[in-house]
Amino acid sequence: MPTRIRVVIEAGGRRTFASAADWPGWARSGRDEPAALEALVAYGPRYAAVVGRTGLGFRPPAGPAALHVAERVRGNATTDFGAPGVPAHVDAAALSAADLARLRTLLKATWRAFDAGVDRARGTTLRAGPRGGGRTLAKIVEHVRDAEAAYLSGLGWPLERGPSGRGLIAAARAAVLDGLVASARGEIAAQGPRGGLRWKPRFFARRLMWHALDHLWEIEDRST
Repeated sequence: MPTRIRVVIEAGGRRTFASAADWPGWARSGRDEPAALEALVAYGPRYAAVVGRTGLGFRPPAGPAALHVAERVRGNATTDFGAPGVPAHVDAAALSAADLARLRTLLKATWRAFDAGVDRARGTTLRAGPRGGGRTLAKIVEHVRDAEAAYLSGLGWPLERGPSGRGLIAAARAAVLDGLVASARGEIAAQGPRGGLRWKPRFFARRLMWHALDHLWEIEDRST
């Protein structure tokens, strides 16, 4: 693991995201850049719990000094809504076979952690949010599944919808892994049929993993 961890800052009008460039899924937000970096550090141990058994050598940083802002991008409405939505230059880097294998390993670790968190929370009622709302556990699982299917369209890869429930989750995850490989190999056109740019595989992976982990940590926080 490098001495300092590369971070992408995505600054919107009301919210800023700090995303680890080389550790997809580890991304947190704050009102500004310092707050986002502090939040990223605070969630380092939770990210370590997700990827610790991959053997990839992640160690949570002791403080923001261990982070290096490698790139800053201007956020958009998605950023302010609460999701990292702008690809960075680092996301356009080509994927070697080793890079692709690493991303697949991290994706599978993310899904294992999410599934384990859901299983631990079964039979409990999640605490309501500060305004008395919040999705049920079943609705969170459904939301994450549907989001991953939607992200596939951003990548430009089809999803053949099969049975509902766990069958559909398995189908979506298989399509994510297949689409990631196809995109990395240049088998997906850079633009869609209407001319819109498709997501690069690095951004696709970090956006998808951020979303699953964000909801995993929501489940954990609302279960305690």
